[in-house]
Amino acid sequence: MEKDNEFLGTEPVGRLLWRLAIPTIAAQVINMLYNVVDRIYIGHMGAEGDMALTGVGVAMPVILFISAFAALISSGGAPRASIFMGRGDTRAAERTMGGCFTAQIIVSLALTAVLVVWNRPLLLTFGASENTIGYAADYMSVYALGTLFVEVTLGMNAFITAQGFARTGMLTVLIGAVCNIALDPLFIFAFHMGVRGAALATVLSQAVSAVWVT
Repeated sequence: MEKDNEFLGTEPVGRLLWRLAIPTIAAQVINMLYNVVDRIYIGHMGAEGDMALTGVGVAMPVILFISAFAALISSGGAPRASIFMGRGDTRAAERTMGGCFTAQIIVSLALTAVLVVWNRPLLLTFGASENTIGYAADYMSVYALGTLFVEVTLGMNAFITAQGFARTGMLTVLIGAVCNIALDPLFIFAFHMGVRGAALATVLSQAVSAVWVT
């Protein structure tokens, strides 16, 4: 592993920026496919498509809230681990990553409990109406159960990129996006699960990414 990322200490900064930035930016763009693909399929659900699409849109702030906690931990831990690796202190870098992983698990369990207990009140706070709350609650009731996978995937992927393996980090996101594209029509239309199917497809896709990243 140390030999694989020796280029971090030998290549010019400009070349490193291109080598690391392009896959990282691509991963961010690919990550947007989760929501875009869900909305495309949900919008084609027939007569209820409009209301379902609005309900999922209301759930977006809650989803971003979940992702923010992953960023909170990884944005502090991954750079610190990079500093330790730069000093040659691999053990300290591993401890940092392990501590962040444990924190993500704890935060995931806490967020899951909050979302399960206060699902509908939170969605109503963010603007759900009587017409859309059903769709929003159905989507989030399934999505909440996959909070652990979201936190682990987003949080630990930052450590992969921090070690110089930006392409591997991009693959983590790409694998999940491809799975989501394939599973969405299966659950939404073939199994007639509607917005719950869209959420389940997203959760399973994140689970695949989480297995890959760990």
